Amino acid sequence: MAPTREQRLVDTFVALTDTLVDDYDVVELLQNLVDGVVEIFDASAAGILLVNQAQELEVLASTSERSSFLGLLQLDAGEGPCVECFATGRPVSVRDHAEMERRWPTFAAASAESGYASVHSIPMRLRETTLGSLNLFRETEGALNREDALAAQALTDVATISILQQRTLEHANLAQQQLQRALESRVVIEQAKGFVAQTHRVGMEEAFALLRGYARSHQELLADVARAVVERRLVLP
Repeated sequence: MAPTREQRLVDTFVALTDTLVDDYDVVELLQNLVDGVVEIFDASAAGILLVNQAQELEVLASTSERSSFLGLLQLDAGEGPCVECFATGRPVSVRDHAEMERRWPTFAAASAESGYASVHSIPMRLRETTLGSLNLFRETEGALNREDALAAQALTDVATISILQQRTLEHANLAQQQLQRALESRVVIEQAKGFVAQTHRVGMEEAFALLRGYARSHQELLADVARAVVERRLVLP
């Protein structure tokens, strides 16, 4: 029997709370989060933007190349729901293309071209510290209902706490260093995706799936597998 929506929500919460330990993979944590929320909240794609040490947003996790592209486009244009969500520390929900076009013309054009009709951004925030945003893209119009909005915020809050590992705000610089390492790891992962896509003659998403599958089956960090591939120390089957 396929898991119910409620069971998927519980499973995602459990997976996030399991990371409240000394050593875990931030990239894998956030990738699991975006993979889970697209099913739970009936989204077409999801992505996470995190702030680096220079206080600039970067795409850290996404479920598709389309959502990753839209994240990058917002950063280049300096506009969009994800950017606004991070800047204000408040959720941003845009229910249709007309509203997107009024608020962010550049983002609206790219969103329409990619087939997305609505987007919902949830801040990754703990007290006064905002780390980034979780973003849900849908191919249908409409806002998140109250129950979904609360559940999405709760998942995002748990992920934020997991990243900070319950450190006090006085030690937030240590958490920021961890985030910076995660962002640097993502660069290596993107390089490995491109390399595997070329050598195995597959798309970028399938290349990413091959990297994750190898890391999981061999109980290795995704970033370590990616680095080994890039440095030609590992050839994926």
